[in-house]
Amino acid sequence: MFLKGIEQKLSKQDYAPKPAIDGVKLVELKEFVDDGGSFLELGRFEKGLLKRLPDFEVRQINYSVVLPGAVKATHIHKNQEDVWFVPPSDRVLVGLKDIRGKSATHGVTMRFVLGAGKPRLLLIPRGVAHGLANPWSKPATMIYFVNQHFSADAETCDEYRLDPYFFGKDFWNITHG
Repeated sequence: MFLKGIEQKLSKQDYAPKPAIDGVKLVELKEFVDDGGSFLELGRFEKGLLKRLPDFEVRQINYSVVLPGAVKATHIHKNQEDVWFVPPSDRVLVGLKDIRGKSATHGVTMRFVLGAGKPRLLLIPRGVAHGLANPWSKPATMIYFVNQHFSADAETCDEYRLDPYFFGKDFWNITHG
């Protein structure tokens, strides 16, 4: 059926569900679109708690722009949890790895696109290494909620770093095929 030598070079795309990290949650959001634009509710709060993630108390909301080609990795928090949102008009490549010693999903890595026409919130538990990249040609916006106040003070700072290529040398490259 194929040219000689091609058959042994063929591979199949893997569409099977990928393993998930315990505690990581992707919450689907509803975007309302009309001829004048769109509306998207990021969250409702009751006493500082996000209704869709009732165990998450919002203490701070942050806004970030990720320039084309930027890799913002690898971060880890001992006390803080993050909830990320990338507008559907933008996109970033997300990497997560469970490095919690006693977790049932210790060592599991997740890689997926956030944004890209699909409005979702991403909950990242403390102890899960995380980062993002923008391998595309336009800036991407990210809004994120945290349950700890940021501190630049060396004694109280909960911003820890690992190598940007902690996930692997080619992890942040666009997958071809």
